[in-house]
Amino acid sequence: MFAMPGLSTLLTPEEAKARFARQYTPRPRGTERVALEAAFGRILARDAVAPEDLPEFDRSTVDGYAVRSEDVASAREGDPVALTLAGEVLMGEAAETPVAPAGTVRIPTGGMLPAGADAVVMLEDVDLRGDGIVAVGRPVRPGDNIIRRAEDVRAGDVALRRGVRLRPQDVGLLAAIGIVAVEVFVRPRVAVLATGDEVVPPSRRPGPAQVRDANTYAIASLIRQEGGEPRPYGIVEDTYEVLLHALADARASCDLVLVSGGTSVGEKDAVARAIGELGQPGVIVHGVSIKPGKPTILAVVDGTPIVGLPGNPVSGMVIFDVFVRAMLRGLAGAEAPRAFGQVVRARMDRRVPSAGVREDHVRVYLETRGEALWAVPLLGKSGIITTMTRADGVVVVPPGQETVDQGAEVDVHLFPP
Repeated sequence: MFAMPGLSTLLTPEEAKARFARQYTPRPRGTERVALEAAFGRILARDAVAPEDLPEFDRSTVDGYAVRSEDVASAREGDPVALTLAGEVLMGEAAETPVAPAGTVRIPTGGMLPAGADAVVMLEDVDLRGDGIVAVGRPVRPGDNIIRRAEDVRAGDVALRRGVRLRPQDVGLLAAIGIVAVEVFVRPRVAVLATGDEVVPPSRRPGPAQVRDANTYAIASLIRQEGGEPRPYGIVEDTYEVLLHALADARASCDLVLVSGGTSVGEKDAVARAIGELGQPGVIVHGVSIKPGKPTILAVVDGTPIVGLPGNPVSGMVIFDVFVRAMLRGLAGAEAPRAFGQVVRARMDRRVPSAGVREDHVRVYLETRGEALWAVPLLGKSGIITTMTRADGVVVVPPGQETVDQGAEVDVHLFPP
């Protein structure tokens, strides 16, 4: 029977990550090609190289008049420069009328810049006079109000790098440069098992001492958030043989196995023992110095990672953030995200006692008061799910720190949107 170490011998989260990393490195299992309309949220497996310039012609960014900037250098509101209107650029058509010295051509936003012009005067800065005369009341510099050919992307440039998760703006860029299909990493398959005779499906009213299965749905949603494909195995009977069979089946068909419940030390908690019988090296970490989430299991069975999440839904979500999210990103082929926007500085709204000997993850929501950002702790036991639903993120209090003082500046690690 596996026994969880005492508090004095528990690994810190960073120590647990380091020990696990010596045994396992997540890698994508393959790639596939998808049409652009199905590419949102997928992770590029190859650099997207622009096949053409964007834009492919000099174009106006405003409604106005194409000019030679030197012709209007002396223009002032009370002393405008008069130009001769020579024609008009139509949308979707080539600009055929050039701009001669002291001349101008009307142009719409997005229209092709005529030959001879090097800037566009905005519509509101001109006054139309009779006999085709345009009075310009403000000077412009070369390049004002236009985008040059290839100013956005040049043919042959890498438009998007391998490992990028495609956002709506990325999909738009691919469409703009004529890329209609991309190679992406295959979504990692993640088995989700819930254990416990006390757990019932959400559709069933719990009996005495029973609880609904919140973990499968919360964890599956977190998996989708990171580009994975959750494969729920349902509620596994609290019998060793049944658990062993379910784990073996999940390990054989998935890239990652997540088990909620059954990780604490107890007569019927058989997850660690079952993992040990499945293959090598087995359990690598059992128990982490973290609150909530102490009874976490990190294991590898014949190349497949298995993570034992605490049965408490809040603890399970916290441990997913600490250990599983980065693992899943590696399996999905994603680059490490930039830190910008993921952590914000705030002042703690009130004095908060901490776990002391364990790394404490304190749920908080954010409030703006005047020009200051405040972190309001959502205090409550780890079984209170609403401490997660109301929270914007967590403040991580390191081991050995017993309190966070009111008004202290803290880093708030935001939940992903």
